[in-house]
Amino acid sequence: MISCNKDELFTEPIIEEEKETPIDTEDPSDDGDDHDATLPCDFTLDNLDPNATVIIDCILDLGGETVNLPANVTIDFEGGDIINGTINFSEGSIIDGHLLNSTLTIGGSSPQLKDPTFNFDPKRWGIVEGETTSEIALRNNKILEEAMEMSKELGVTTFKIDKLDAYFEVSKITSTVVNANFYETVEAVNVPSDFNLVMTDNTHLRTFPNGRRDYALFALRDVSNVTIIGGNLHGGRDAHDYSSGGSHEWGHVFQIKASSNIVIDGVKMLNGVGDGMSISALNFSFQPNYRPSHDIIIKNCIFDLNRRSNMSITDGYNILIENNQFLNAGRATSQTEGATVGFAINIEAERRRDSNGNLVFYERAYDITIKNNVERGSRGSGFGISIGEKITIEGNDMEKSISYLYTSDSKIINNKFKSIGGVEGKTAIVAGGIPSESISNNTISGNHIDGYGTGIIMYDQEIEVSNNTIENCINGINFVRIRDCQITGNIINSTHSSSRGIGATLTHANNVIIEGNEISVKKDQLNFVHLNNKAGEENNKVTIQNNKFLSKSKVTLENSKGLDFNNNNLVGGGMQLINTSKIKLNSNTIASEISHGIHLRESNSVIDINSNTISVTGNFSCTKTDSGSSQINIPDSNTCN
Repeated sequence: MISCNKDELFTEPIIEEEKETPIDTEDPSDDGDDHDATLPCDFTLDNLDPNATVIIDCILDLGGETVNLPANVTIDFEGGDIINGTINFSEGSIIDGHLLNSTLTIGGSSPQLKDPTFNFDPKRWGIVEGETTSEIALRNNKILEEAMEMSKELGVTTFKIDKLDAYFEVSKITSTVVNANFYETVEAVNVPSDFNLVMTDNTHLRTFPNGRRDYALFALRDVSNVTIIGGNLHGGRDAHDYSSGGSHEWGHVFQIKASSNIVIDGVKMLNGVGDGMSISALNFSFQPNYRPSHDIIIKNCIFDLNRRSNMSITDGYNILIENNQFLNAGRATSQTEGATVGFAINIEAERRRDSNGNLVFYERAYDITIKNNVERGSRGSGFGISIGEKITIEGNDMEKSISYLYTSDSKIINNKFKSIGGVEGKTAIVAGGIPSESISNNTISGNHIDGYGTGIIMYDQEIEVSNNTIENCINGINFVRIRDCQITGNIINSTHSSSRGIGATLTHANNVIIEGNEISVKKDQLNFVHLNNKAGEENNKVTIQNNKFLSKSKVTLENSKGLDFNNNNLVGGGMQLINTSKIKLNSNTIASEISHGIHLRESNSVIDINSNTISVTGNFSCTKTDSGSSQINIPDSNTCN
């Protein structure tokens, strides 16, 4: 064993006779030794024997030389350092991780670290903190990456960073190839595979200001089995140079590209020029070298004030996004405006049609769960599925909307929506919007919506809207050009003076069932105007059955066709049919205090009113038919009180 002031090799002495060892009552650490670990060592590592143990409690300056060690050498740390040189280890060697630094190169057969957890000290590695130059920030990037790579090679599984506040240059090409392309996830700070990076609230990695339109501060590129915990990643949007023109919306804080088995836990991603986080693939899905991202967990993170969106997913599957905070996506700061699209999360895979009209998927985003997150202050939508499949958005606490455009087999379930700042112009859930055969089998269920202009608006086909509670709205549920849909078991309750329950205007619907809903609003409990009223829509069918209409307001069907209204209960208001056709009103219970029970106004035709129980007050009639109506069937099976 070699130490600072004793360079002889110790061997165990021969014990001649066994003696009783006295009990030492003094603190062994209090030995009066004021040894200074900053003094130069008075020994070298030359000519060590195999299996030797060296204690470093002094400064061992290798003077730029290379030292070759025999097998099974152990180098322990006791406050000193090894600097300025290279050590080539042989098989079976061990070194204490405290001795690693930027001036010591490890070669030969890589030793194992004494502890698989490595505590990174920025000063020992030459990281320059605070404001600096582009060149130094670029060196910071290189130092941190090399430290992670070196420690991994030495057997480190967990790399810890505590106090660090430094800039990193990520906008320059570092490849030595002539005319090399810029790849943002190559020039970012990269973390290797099979690695755990643990940071704290004291850890701040900052983007050195630049003028590139695309880059990433932090990246996982084509790696696997990585966990990143804690830390603050700053995108630097307000210090960015936008003078070259264009949107500059692709400068992301964190990119995950073509990576798998990833956990991101408790990381803060702030003030990105583009997105807080982007998840994507390498190459296109139809190419043989396509590598998607998959098996990813993003949890307990904070995304705040990222200029484009807080998160975008363009390609990936089996992704869980849980218990995060998504704040102020796309919002302006005192120095910069937001960029499109201002979503908390946007799932935006790319697809195009070929010359034959067939869909070709360039990117695929599917099997994604967004669960138990908080969204506040988004400039645009809250969570949006632009293009994606099998997406579940569940149990989130929302201020802005959840929406989808092109998706199938997706669910928006058990979310809580609370509007802030009034109801006008706000919609909680937007389902669809552009017709496409790729939209199918989507569910909106169990959501609680409070204080929006419209609770839910439905487009396109194959949507189940069930068991939602919608309060304090202007419009509960609206639909546009839908088919093969169910609206069932919803509760709509609003005291807003203009509030309506379920409505549709200037549109068509076919094979739609509206059943088992409870509605209490101030204006129209149902309001269908110009529904199925165009040529070619005569045979469309909407079935309205077993609903409870609980307030003193009307059900209005106007310029509409193909409606069956059966087994419903109207507690306080009646029905009015205005210029309708092909309407069946059967087996309903209607108790109206504000109007005629059923009033056929203006010109109606082919109306069947059968087996209803109707009661009215005052001078109102159970049924009233204006002149101009024809083919009206009101048999004696109706009961009038």
